[in-house]
Amino acid sequence: MLTAIPDISDPIGLFRDWLKEAEGAEPDVPNAMCLATVGAQGKPSTRMVLLKDVGAKGFVFYTNTESRKGVEIAHNPFASLCFHWKTLGRQVRVEGRLSLQSASDADAYWASRPRGSQIAAWASDQSRTLETRAALEQRVKDGEARFAGGPVPRPPHWLGYALAPETIEFWLNVANRLHDRLQFTRAGNGWRQERLYP
Repeated sequence: MLTAIPDISDPIGLFRDWLKEAEGAEPDVPNAMCLATVGAQGKPSTRMVLLKDVGAKGFVFYTNTESRKGVEIAHNPFASLCFHWKTLGRQVRVEGRLSLQSASDADAYWASRPRGSQIAAWASDQSRTLETRAALEQRVKDGEARFAGGPVPRPPHWLGYALAPETIEFWLNVANRLHDRLQFTRAGNGWRQERLYP
C-alpha cells in the first residue's frame, strides 16, 4: 500500500497509471468524474460525467452542448474535475480550460456507443423540463421508428470537450489523516511540482 506518491515529472502518465489500477480495483465506473462548471450568475454546479480519453488534448468527455453544462461552458470555459477511487484511497483533482472537440472526433466516439444510447441522445432535451416520464418514453419509441433499419446519426449538438489541465493534484489516503498531496502546475511546456500539507 502506498504511503507517499513518488516524485515524477509526468502527471498525465501518473494519472493513466492510477486510472488503470482503478479499472482493476473499483467495483463500478472507474472513469466517472465530477465536473464542476460555473453559470452566468457565478454559481457553480456539479454533475458526474465519464472520461473517454486522456492525452495531448486533455481530459475528454462527450455531452449535449445544449444541456445546462454546455450552456455554462459556453459562458465560462474554465472548469474542474474530480476523480475519487474509494477502494484505492485516491483522488485526483484537475483544473483548466475546456474546448470543443472536432465533429470528426465526436463521430468516431458516437459510432462506438450502444444503439440505445444513441437513440436516447436524440430523445432527450437534456436539462430542460420534462412534462411526464411517458413523454420521454414516447420520444424513445419515435426515435426507434425513425432510425429503424439504419444507423443512428450523431445529433449536431452532441460533441466532445477536452479540459486542458493547468493544475493536477494527486491525493493519497494515509493513516492518521497524514494524507499525501502532490500538485502539478503548468509551467510553459512542462510542470512545476510541489507537495501540499494534508
